[in-house]
Amino acid sequence: MPDTTAERWTNAKPGKFAHPDVTATGEARAEVAPGPLRSLWFGTGSLCNIACDNCYIESSPTNDRLAYLSADEARAFLDEIDGLTPRVEEIGFTGGEPFLNRDLPAMLADALGRGYRVLVLTNAMKPMQRYRAPLLALPARHRDALTIRVSIDHYLPEKHERIRGEGTWAPMLAGLRWLCGAGFRVHVAARTGWHEPEAEMRAGFAGLFAAEGLPIDAGDPRALVVFPEMDLRAEVPEITTRCWSILGRHPDEMMCASSRMVIKRRGAAGPVVVPCTLLPYDPQFELGRSLAASRVPVKLNHPFCAQFCVLGGASCSPA
Repeated sequence: MPDTTAERWTNAKPGKFAHPDVTATGEARAEVAPGPLRSLWFGTGSLCNIACDNCYIESSPTNDRLAYLSADEARAFLDEIDGLTPRVEEIGFTGGEPFLNRDLPAMLADALGRGYRVLVLTNAMKPMQRYRAPLLALPARHRDALTIRVSIDHYLPEKHERIRGEGTWAPMLAGLRWLCGAGFRVHVAARTGWHEPEAEMRAGFAGLFAAEGLPIDAGDPRALVVFPEMDLRAEVPEITTRCWSILGRHPDEMMCASSRMVIKRRGAAGPVVVPCTLLPYDPQFELGRSLAASRVPVKLNHPFCAQFCVLGGASCSPA
């Protein structure tokens, strides 16, 4: 059985995304050269308390292909970036559900203590709510640098639960209320797979936030980020070097120009670096065991590169 989303996609669409340098039509594949590192992500593990339909990295209660990253392992990479110029702007934590990793509070404290802005992606359900006390114990100066981004797939409970499963709305909303009530900076991530105009989506979320008394500005694209859907059944064009001028895009705008993610595969001796948050499994995107080694061009040889970044114009980091 294929091991990666790219392999499953190419089984359905033979010939595409098969060669790192050349597309199925024989054209030069686009690549992205590394620029200054602005965002460093830590993949805390692939386990999650729920299994969402069409999860970007297939997180679930049984998917442990990415092991829990330890605080000591994260510290080594934080040590590596501390001397970089220009300074890294933001540290991100994603999963799976990051709050399932028992070392997350220590990793947060380490990153915040070094003066970095920190972003945590969560479903705000029971795993996060178990850590209310450690979150509240963060010093005020650290809490000001922390953003917690909660995934809400739609502003209507029935549509949110269509993606996340029955019974997921109420605990998510309870976590969201607690975060806002405790004074944390809270952002929300939604999805575009509902065939609704973005303005309609933002208006719906504005109504939800107003009804709940939550201080989240649905009109702010950083406070409410609406991510493009990634459908492995869809026909996706390969990105060639000609596409930059055709689409009016530039390689420097891509997430992999300014970000890297640290992951640890199950059974591996240690962590490795990959270009971004969307490609943790495909071995062709493994860039080495240090950030210095990872500063190489990234070939856009995956359907997610086209769907999410080039055509979708999206980035997981607000920076």
